[in-house]
Amino acid sequence: MNRYLAVDIGASSGRHIVGWMEEGELHTQEVYRFPNGVKEQAGHLVWDVKRLFDHVVKGIQKALDAYPKIRSMSIDTWGVDYVLMKEETEVMPCYAYRDSRTETSIPKVHEIVPFSELYAHTGCQFQPFNTIYQLYDDHLRGRLEGVTDMLMMPEYLMYKLTGVKAREYTNATTMGMVEAQTGEFDLEIADRLSLPRALFPKLSQPGTVLGPLRPEIAEAVGANLSVVLCATHDTGSAVEGIPMDGNHPYISSGTWSLLGVKTEHPITDSGSEAANYSNEGGVGYNRYQKNIMGMWLVNELQRELCPDMPFSEIVKAAEESDCAVRLDANAPEFLAPKSMKAAFDAQADGQLVTIGDYFRCAYASLAQSYKTAIEEMERNTGKSYEKLYIVGGGAKNSFLNGLTQAATGKQVIALPIEATALGNLKIQMEVK
Repeated sequence: MNRYLAVDIGASSGRHIVGWMEEGELHTQEVYRFPNGVKEQAGHLVWDVKRLFDHVVKGIQKALDAYPKIRSMSIDTWGVDYVLMKEETEVMPCYAYRDSRTETSIPKVHEIVPFSELYAHTGCQFQPFNTIYQLYDDHLRGRLEGVTDMLMMPEYLMYKLTGVKAREYTNATTMGMVEAQTGEFDLEIADRLSLPRALFPKLSQPGTVLGPLRPEIAEAVGANLSVVLCATHDTGSAVEGIPMDGNHPYISSGTWSLLGVKTEHPITDSGSEAANYSNEGGVGYNRYQKNIMGMWLVNELQRELCPDMPFSEIVKAAEESDCAVRLDANAPEFLAPKSMKAAFDAQADGQLVTIGDYFRCAYASLAQSYKTAIEEMERNTGKSYEKLYIVGGGAKNSFLNGLTQAATGKQVIALPIEATALGNLKIQMEVK
């Protein structure tokens, strides 16, 4: 029986999940879980990539201890963040997407290539953390001098495992640097921004086999296995993992809520630009998708207001609140505030009093943002939908699911499954 290993790393945690087919059904077993998160260094938010890689290796060892024969593995993570390389040496630090370093580079990029032109080329929504703005900041500060490679986070981790440097399509489409119609890096944009062409080679598709583990890694974990590219952007894998009946909108609900629908081709018209919808790579299709702030709002409120209160009690308090305040869940003030409570207070004009008020406001504001985004989606695609699939950690929240169904008028189908890991495994299983 062939077994496969999915390493799924999010902004707050990572997990190693072994999967196999038995009697026509996909079975999974989580074998390792570890914390993740940004750290502050010299006034910036950065990722500890050495620690991340150490956890990846430790988890592979745990997986092989439990299942000595694993055919292949793959890694997916969040998008936009990357590691710069000078041949085999990392250029540190590795900045995190919530860092504010792009504040000065964004207007400079748009002076050279106006955003409307960027959108027409790439179909990538505006986010202040898009890779294009991070790279231009690197260029302005001389960090690209002597750099030979730029590897997105999962590509870097798999390079450390195999010695192979690959650039995977679905993650590349989060950068704001991939031409929407060709599906390859847009070298015209790279040239206009004076970014080295060497950083933007031909892209590889999900299902590409990178090869075996490096000998020293195989020795450390006690066996060898093949490393394969899944849809390395976690939402790309999550959409592959949804057992969907037909084609309907989805929300991959975690730190971010990624709301989208599969389309045959990218949609890069003015309506999509105005609604700030993105076109991201899928496995044989386009994902017409929008980033919504997601559980970040709730998690940060909990961390600040009631770190010891279980989420079951938080949800109960929200249900009991009669707070009617709705905020713009995507307001930039919520991206990386020093105090999420203060950010809510500033927007709510003192109307939030109890803990339940804050959380009801957060959940209801998310539901309202889903409604707005689906209305934009239906207008821009010219289609209407009856169902809304929700997967990921947020799918477990029946209160939010109810608010979402009431706000959107859609039949909410909540599947509290590890959709990202399932999609990661599915892609590996299809490799001949």
